[in-house]
Amino acid sequence: MALIQLGLSFTFLCMFAYAWSVGDAGETRWLLFMIAGTALSGIAESLPETQLRTVGVLRFGAVLVLLCVVAAPLLGLEFFFGG
Repeated sequence: MALIQLGLSFTFLCMFAYAWSVGDAGETRWLLFMIAGTALSGIAESLPETQLRTVGVLRFGAVLVLLCVVAAPLLGLEFFFGG
């Protein structure tokens, strides 16, 4: 599961790098939050079971970051979508 989540994070990073290279990075700021959320979740999944506190903190951070992407349109935050 960790490899899938870290792979998704890398895919989102490639998408953002492509958008930045063609000059449309302002429209894809939400990808930065997707990168951070999936990377935190992937790191949490890759840690051993002996570090439960760290895993919990990383998962909580990932959920908060990804909830920001979901809540942004509902709260009218135009930063995420280049407005």
